[in-house]
Amino acid sequence: MRREIPAVATALALAGTGLLATSAQAVDIDPPTRQSVPSSVPQQAPEPSQSELRKRVTAALKAGEEAKSPRTGKAQSAPSARIIGGKTTTITAAPWMAQLYFEDAAGNSYFCGGAVVAPSKIVTAAHCVDGINYAVTGAVVTGAHQVPTTTAGGGLNLHGGELRGVYRQWQHERYDDRTLNNDVAVLTLNSPVKAKPLPLIRATDTALYKAGTDGKVYGWGRTSSTNPNSGSDVLKVADADVVADSSCRTAYGSGFIAGTMLCAGKPPTGSDSTSETTCNGDSGGPLVVGGRLAGIVSWGDRDCSKLGKYGVYAKAGAFQAVLRNRINDSNWSGNDHRADLFGRSGKTLYAWESRGTSITRKYNYGDFSGVNLLIQADLNRDDRQDLIYRLPNGDVYWSYSNTLADRRIASGAAWKSYRQILAPGDLSGDDLPDLMIVDTAGKAYLYPGKGNGTFASRTLIGSGWGQFTMLRGHGDFNGDGRADVLGRASGGKVYLYKGTGSASAPLGGRTLLTTNNSLNALAVTGDVNGDGNADVFARDTAGKLWLYPSSGKSAGAFATRKQFGTGWGSYNLFG
Repeated sequence: MRREIPAVATALALAGTGLLATSAQAVDIDPPTRQSVPSSVPQQAPEPSQSELRKRVTAALKAGEEAKSPRTGKAQSAPSARIIGGKTTTITAAPWMAQLYFEDAAGNSYFCGGAVVAPSKIVTAAHCVDGINYAVTGAVVTGAHQVPTTTAGGGLNLHGGELRGVYRQWQHERYDDRTLNNDVAVLTLNSPVKAKPLPLIRATDTALYKAGTDGKVYGWGRTSSTNPNSGSDVLKVADADVVADSSCRTAYGSGFIAGTMLCAGKPPTGSDSTSETTCNGDSGGPLVVGGRLAGIVSWGDRDCSKLGKYGVYAKAGAFQAVLRNRINDSNWSGNDHRADLFGRSGKTLYAWESRGTSITRKYNYGDFSGVNLLIQADLNRDDRQDLIYRLPNGDVYWSYSNTLADRRIASGAAWKSYRQILAPGDLSGDDLPDLMIVDTAGKAYLYPGKGNGTFASRTLIGSGWGQFTMLRGHGDFNGDGRADVLGRASGGKVYLYKGTGSASAPLGGRTLLTTNNSLNALAVTGDVNGDGNADVFARDTAGKLWLYPSSGKSAGAFATRKQFGTGWGSYNLFG
């Protein structure tokens, strides 16, 4: 990654606080130089070759149209996987659409839809993921309105689409393959795609679920409820206005679970010719309401056009918090859902890999003594965790690639003097990670991120922040899907500032979490134990490191802390 940041004759501030040293000595220092052959770097699973991915797609296509009907555990229903009726549309109108090809353990091929919600993240249905090893059998196509076709020479025409493998997958831990409740999943691609992401519904978007609200559903599924070989070769769209829960309950009785499921579209008439609804092959595709992902195609009656039997969707609003946690779960090691930790002891920077209940020191990055602030973040949302670091002269660099030079993203006397700099995630409500700073006067400013390592002009978001010796943020601590901020004030008081999702006032009132004078360092790097909630590392005056697991509850309470080792007193900087 990097080697030999020249040491400087400047004493660093309190371990983990990220505060600049009290010395005003100006030091001119170059950014880190890279090792020609890094001795220890995270080993992410390699992406399958394009040839291998093409073989997987070709095998699925040869399986015939039955491949467009994912299995279901609902005896009386089939996954809603079609667009019956509706009309042909273009990938320009729905640039976030994704085609999912995969194979089960028995060698049967299947097809599902999905939606690109970040450059390397696809949201789909859990029944399109359950029991499937995407890393071994899966392939994803984005950026094409037509499904791939084989050429005369035996090749595969992707029709302008991008082909990617999947190296990490997640499905809701309470997914029920009998009831199809909690039918949501997230796939992480080996590398980012160019497709424009579809914004996920926000916690404040409750009005989008009002009965009668205009919605659209997209897919390549069957166009006939009786002909299994009727899958559409081109992308289709159908009207799918929101349906009242009471109407859905009438149609399906106890099979419909209000709160986590949603019906949409006009009730089918009993005939394909006069119905407009989803069918087999559309599973996992998006219901778009108000320009946001509001539902995920889940299930319906086996007879897709059966009289009065609406298409049923997983209600994305019920899962927006956990989906955001999985969409924004980049970590240093890359191959799991657990956040890792950087720490510097003396001059040497180490990376500790999380095992969920413990962490292991695994990577050594050598001399890192010329840095006085270090933040772990993913500014470009490519699922590769980045490092943001500040040098004593005020230059702030973004390290985001193993092959490209670190980019200077800020400089000057102001950045040298800022009391706090943190990257808590999306504070402004646009799903792009932001920066927050506190100046010497205690005023807090928000730098809205653009998703590419650059930021819009700052806006003032409050004053009085000089009372905090530490400010930390990395994701959602209280389970509402919004990024939060922790502040430690004098007397050991630790407060939670809940995110609001509003760019003008991104943080709400504070809640006192604990008072503990023995804690002298806080570090937040994401979800350490893999439960979907952002956690907090804290070091005490005895050199013990503790993990405070977030409970994911609205009050912001943390579960019982767990000790993660001793001997941390020598560490003078944390990510």
